[in-house]
Amino acid sequence: MSSPKVLFGFHAVGVRLKTAPQSIIEIYFEPTRRDARMRQFLEKAKEANVRLIEADGMRLAKLAGSHGHQGVAARVEPLAQVHSLDDLLDSLSEPPLLLVLDGVTDPHNLGACLRVADGAGAHAVIAPKDHAVGVNATVAKVASGAAETVPYFMVTNLARTLGELKERNIWCIGTSDDAPKTIYQVDLKGPTALVLGAEGEGMRQLTRKTCDELVGIPMKGAVESLNVSVASGVCLYEALRQRG
Repeated sequence: MSSPKVLFGFHAVGVRLKTAPQSIIEIYFEPTRRDARMRQFLEKAKEANVRLIEADGMRLAKLAGSHGHQGVAARVEPLAQVHSLDDLLDSLSEPPLLLVLDGVTDPHNLGACLRVADGAGAHAVIAPKDHAVGVNATVAKVASGAAETVPYFMVTNLARTLGELKERNIWCIGTSDDAPKTIYQVDLKGPTALVLGAEGEGMRQLTRKTCDELVGIPMKGAVESLNVSVASGVCLYEALRQRG
């Protein structure tokens, strides 16, 4: 059985409290914080019969591995996940919408990408095992609960995985500053994997070559590119708009 993990912050713990309260072992909270947000949170925890433990800021920071805990942290049992990308794709009754991240190593960026993927209805986020960050407590905090709801698959060989997606007739669309088309000029209504690289370096060459098509995001100002989570939002929400 997997070891318990830690969630922290109102959003991350609140989503678990809402969706799977039985998986929460205990919640630690800072008793000196008595504002409305904390009172409402504790009321929900008591209604769910979750064990509550008072803890000072230092203990919470040590538990969370961060001072951004907002006075709340929880030890939870890992939720059952879809075992494989193939299992997920086989279970879908609508055209897949996937977000593929190549080279995103910053946990804040990954957390923000998971959050926007959840908001836009993406079915999964895919990343390589190397040159990528896994889901840790910081990612879960920034994701505001989306790390619990969006499947995140780390694959051994990203180019091979893209090839397998193409065999399933999933169109792999990469983003690039020098692409001939914009994201607004391609059809995103069918099975689609949107492939983005980290800001700065972008996608690796092999990833770029494996994509079926490259598109760009129009940039009208002085900056040359967007943060990867913002770019993910632009692309995913354009897909959502097209899909109605």
